[in-house]
Amino acid sequence: MKIKKYLAELIGTGVLVTFGCGTAMLVGCNAKKGGGYILTALAFGLVIVGMAYCIGNISGCHINPAVSLGVLMSGGMTAADFCGYVVAQCIGAFGGAGLLKVIFKLGGVEDLTGGLGTNGLAGVNGSALAGLLVEIVLTFVFVLTILGVTSKKANHGSFGGLIIGLTLTLVHILGIGLTGTSVNPARSFGPALVALFAGNSAPIASLWVFIVGPLAGAALAALCYKYLESADK
Repeated sequence: MKIKKYLAELIGTGVLVTFGCGTAMLVGCNAKKGGGYILTALAFGLVIVGMAYCIGNISGCHINPAVSLGVLMSGGMTAADFCGYVVAQCIGAFGGAGLLKVIFKLGGVEDLTGGLGTNGLAGVNGSALAGLLVEIVLTFVFVLTILGVTSKKANHGSFGGLIIGLTLTLVHILGIGLTGTSVNPARSFGPALVALFAGNSAPIASLWVFIVGPLAGAALAALCYKYLESADK
């Protein structure tokens, strides 16, 4: 049933935001403390590994509207399913961010990111254009890898989830210091919306960058992979 796919995407995206953004909130992302970078990158990557082997056989474990767009453009899902996936992913991200807000508030824990692990443009000196380019490039690499790993020609056995998770870790290592690394509109939307409800409107101002950038990067990856695959044939 489709509802089970949507529920799997909701849960998976919620777990991604809870553990990924939660780790960022705890360790911070100060450039002078590289350990925070690595821990946050690993948290996001390891969630993908875990969820890939957990819900991958149910929904494909997109847990990311950009990934779903890439799959849609590659003919791997219908437009109706794409819409259902995106709605479920955004609800899951909002729920994960809300859970973090409650945990940190009840526990009196300091959010070292200052905004629920939201994305921002501080690393590119507030330049929306630079942030957009960063997100396009990072998402292009991430989605291109996913399309390659999940291709019918791929022969990675049961290592597909690990490869995808490690690739997400890789793009985070570069991107955290620049934009906080989104490559996932839902991951950016959820925390930004919860932060807004909590009185912090700053993340909403640049949210469009982290929606447009990943979607554009995913679209380019889908077109590129289609061309490479057709050329191979």
